[in-house]
Amino acid sequence: METRVHLPDSEPPAMIREVVAALKKQKLSAKHDKQSWGDWINFEGKQTVISIESMNGLTTNATIEEAEGEDEVFQACIEAFRKLGWNGEDEDGPYTL
Repeated sequence: METRVHLPDSEPPAMIREVVAALKKQKLSAKHDKQSWGDWINFEGKQTVISIESMNGLTTNATIEEAEGEDEVFQACIEAFRKLGWNGEDEDGPYTL
């Protein structure tokens, strides 16, 4: 399952390292993995990943790709983004996390 999250338009971009730090505060072993095809946040020993849009280390959008059976990782991700002030988005538009 994929969940899109983003900063509200009125907010300045966040640094990816701030996102990683917020995930670590949720007791996730988050690691930023920068590849030529995109930026990812991986979790040690887990299949859930976050695809995060980046421009010079700054971000406003991400997609949490939840692996089956990893609900606790997904919920911790949502909590981290909620504490950073991000919103979710689905086919009906943005919503508060």
